[in-house]
Parts: sequence; C-alpha cells; structure tokens
Amino acid sequence: MAGERIFQGTPVAPGIAEGKVLIHFQEEEVIPFRDVPESELDAEVTRFEGALLATRKELQELQVRLTESAGAGDASIFDAHLLVLEDPSLIDEVNKGIRTHRHNAEFVFQGVSHHFIKTLSAIDDAYLRERALDLEDVARRVIRHLLGKSGQRLSGHDRNHIIVADELTPSDTATLNRGNVAGFVTEKGSKTSHTAIMARALAIPAIVGIEGICDSLENGDVILIDGYSGKLFLNPSPETLYVYQQLAQEKEHIEEGLETLRESDSTTLDGRHIILSANIELPEELDDVASCGAEGIGLYRTEFLYFNRSTPPDEEEQYAIYRQVAERIAPQSVIIRTLDIGGDKPTECLDLGEEENPFLGCRAIRFCLLNPEIFKTQLRAILRASVHGHLRLMFPMISGREELLHAKSLLEEAMEELRARGEPFQADIELGVMIEVPSAAIIADLLAKEVKFFSIGTNDLLQYLMAADRGNERIAHLHDAAHPAVTRVLKVIVDAAHAAGIWVGVCGELAGDIEFTPLLVGLGIDELSASAALVPRVKKAIRSLDLPACQELVSHALSGDRAVEIYARTTGIARTRYGDLF
Repeated sequence: MAGERIFQGTPVAPGIAEGKVLIHFQEEEVIPFRDVPESELDAEVTRFEGALLATRKELQELQVRLTESAGAGDASIFDAHLLVLEDPSLIDEVNKGIRTHRHNAEFVFQGVSHHFIKTLSAIDDAYLRERALDLEDVARRVIRHLLGKSGQRLSGHDRNHIIVADELTPSDTATLNRGNVAGFVTEKGSKTSHTAIMARALAIPAIVGIEGICDSLENGDVILIDGYSGKLFLNPSPETLYVYQQLAQEKEHIEEGLETLRESDSTTLDGRHIILSANIELPEELDDVASCGAEGIGLYRTEFLYFNRSTPPDEEEQYAIYRQVAERIAPQSVIIRTLDIGGDKPTECLDLGEEENPFLGCRAIRFCLLNPEIFKTQLRAILRASVHGHLRLMFPMISGREELLHAKSLLEEAMEELRARGEPFQADIELGVMIEVPSAAIIADLLAKEVKFFSIGTNDLLQYLMAADRGNERIAHLHDAAHPAVTRVLKVIVDAAHAAGIWVGVCGELAGDIEFTPLLVGLGIDELSASAALVPRVKKAIRSLDLPACQELVSHALSGDRAVEIYARTTGIARTRYGDLF
C-alpha cells in the first residue's frame, strides 16, 4: 500500500468519516436536435409542460423524504428549485423558442437554461452564484424527463463509502442514503451552498474545494475526511486512524455539550452580555432561529422576495411575509434590511440596467432612492407588519449623510401615506444603517446622530476597504480580516456608535468566525448575527472569553503593523479558550 497523503480543502459539514472512495461523475445527456412541423408545435409545448410537472412531482417527493430525515426547515431548500419551474420568464422564453424556431423542447430548453445559468454564474455575489447550481440541478431533471429517462441516485455499496465528485447538486445530496454514505468530498462548492447546508442538516461530514481530487483518487481507495479542519487523508496510517478515533469520540461529547447551551446566555466569563442573533433569507428558516438558541434575527435579507418572478412583490404580499416573521420571532426582534439589489444581482422583475462595474454601481439604497415607489411599497409593508412584533428597519450601503436623510424622508412619506389610509404602524420603529462602505465608517459619528443602531457588513466593508474583489481567487489573500486597517476601521465605527449612545452589531461572515470572536468582543461589539448553524459555536466562544484579555488583544492589534501577528494573537486566544471547537 502506498504511503499516507494529505489534501486540504474547505470544511462545510462537521464530522469524521473513514471509507472507500466512490467517484461520482455527473452524466451529461446528449441533446437531440430536430425541426418540429407547425402541426406538432402545440404537442411539443404540452410535452415541455408535462416535463415541468413531472419534475415538480419528483422534487416534492424529495422534499417529503428530506422532511422525514432532516426536518421541514432544511427540506425548504427545494422551494428555490420549485420556483424555477414556475419562473414565467424562463417558461415563456422556452415556449416562444419552440413556436418561433420550431425546434424540439429539449434543444430549446437547454439553450435557454444554459443562458440563465451562465448569467448567474458570472455574478459577483456568492449566494447567487450558488443558485446557478440549483438551476442547473432543475434543468438536468427537466431534460431527463423530456428524454424519458429516470434520475440518478447516489448511494454507496456499503456504509463505508465516501462520495468524491467534481460537484454535487442539492438533489444529489438529498438522495444520499445516510446508511450507505459516510461523507462526501467535492472539487467545487462553498460554505454557503445549499449542498453544504443540506450536508450539515443530514449530519454527513463534507469537504469542498479540493481542486483535482477526482484525478488524485481511484474507486476503492481508502480515505479519511475531517469535516472540522478540511483535511483528507489518502491511505491513512495506523497512527492517523488512532488519533481520529479518539478525536471522533471527543467531538461527539462536544456536540452534545453545544446542545445544552441552547437556553443559556451569550455572556462572557466576567458578565459582558453580547446579543447573539441569526441571519435568515426565507421564512422557512424561522424554525432554525429557535432551535439554535439565537436571540432573534439580526439580518433578514428581503431581496430574495424579488427573484424568480416577472413582477415585483406588491405591498400585501410583502406585508404578509414580514408579519409572519414578526409574529413567529416575537417578543424577540427582527432586523429587516431593505432591498439590497443592484447591477450585480439580476432579476427579471426590476429594470436594473447594464453597468461596467456593478459592485460600485446602482445597487442597494442607491437603486431604492432612484425608484422611490418600489422603495416606499416595501417600507409601507414593513411599517404595517411592525405592529405584530418587534421589527427594526435597516438601510444597506449608505455612503453619506445626505443619502441617509433622503432615505429617511421617503420613510416619512410612507408613514404619511399609511396615516392617510388609516393603517396602524409603529411610528417609532427603530432605524439603523449597515456600515459597509469606507466613507460611512469615516463619518460614522455623523450617521450615528440619525439612527438607533449600526450593523457592520464585514463582507463588503473588507472588499471595499482593500479594493479587492472577494470573488477573485487570485487576490483572495487580500480579503484579510486580520489586516491592521480592519481593526482600526472597526474601532472607529464602534467608538462613534457608543459616543452617540447607540448600539453596534456585526452581521457579516466575520460574526460567525470564532477565530475572530476575541477581537470583536474586545472592540466592544454589542451584537453578533451569524447563520443559525454557527450560533451555538459562537455562543460557546463568547462564554469562554473575558473582556480584559480581549481588550488587551485589541490594544496590540491597534498598535500592530502585520496581519500575521494580529491573526496569531486572536487565534491564539481562541484556541486556548475553546480549542475543542476547531
């Protein structure tokens, strides 16, 4: 047997698994092309509609199976797939292609869906790039039904198999039999993908992002995967196997311990309480907020209401959704972020225009201020829902005081319109802004006079601060939270907020990164909002820290000039205080 080899990837679902490799190659269908006589065009459209219905039934059956194994919250992932099957822009374009060009449904549908997938894949937004994989998953199923073929089902031959693939779709993951598959590894993917979310829900250890791993392994190879560190061991040595057997037992005890923290407070050892909230995108995720032990919702992303549709949601539809969220989370609070959309997030229902540099273009609050009726429709819906719970309102991507005052004036107009209609609303709804543009950070003291809270969006703030596209792998190293400039700009924001008597939170990825929890605690952050899956770990991290040690860390970071030193100090504290979480 060859010696042990180690590969490094990105861990996305915790756990340790040992087994034999089963390499999965996605079968690409050969799409036939034929001309369709005019007399058969109606039948061809009907055949396409039948494939959509068959795919819908198939996905609904998958939802039922996933609900039984992982719960309704995780099964709701397929709601996005089902919406694709109802997307009028996609369906109309296919029907038009069949009738105009008189080509068969498979050929037309492949061309149309490929265009949609290509558009999504090119977007500078990680979430929307992942949705391209969802669309690809649905398209593959529709084509299989048009060709009269059954779908693929992934399963190992025994319990000890580990699936290795270029990538796995969400439905691939949903069909994994937990009794046959011990884990999976892919060359592509990210922590935000639905596939990763489902792997965590199904308790299947998973690693993504090991480029070339399919060519480095063969069917039947023995591997061990560490879903905590992202390491893959080919031909693990007896010593490695022994170490991981012990580690697996320790991790099992740790996971049990995290469960017991659900009802406990996120308070440091010396009594400093930090509000710990959850980020959500869809109402279906509300169950996760309660189950993870979060104190409400720190970021509710509303832009996803505008996707996969030909017309924007009206006031009544938005009101019903916001009311549902408010009532379910009450008496805890929900921070609703207004529409954060722009040239980098295409949607059929809004005319966003073409831009050379969409990340610096007409997006978020800029789009809303240029489209006041769309903006006020959302504001009225949020205000009406505010009487049914504890809602807070937050404007994204504010870059200056004039912009904020303009947005506040439209909020006042929305209130006046509701008063004229006799509609009840919370007139003193708490208003906040996201600090994610460097100019906003620099004038945080001015902005703090106009709002009740700040929420720092670290994803974009770091990107703009470093002038480094976070989606560009060639310069990914520049997107570094340990850079001295990051600590300094966060300190400016926190100090400005506290000087004005308002609170400040963090809702970007940094909030869920327990390596940096000591730094955020030391800076005086009042609230952290992370994905529900990460909340228990962040809670344990907070409960393991004390303020003086974290403040000393910040003092060193502010006087330091090297990112590697700042990173070493914050991770040093993290691994000393709660090293069992790594």
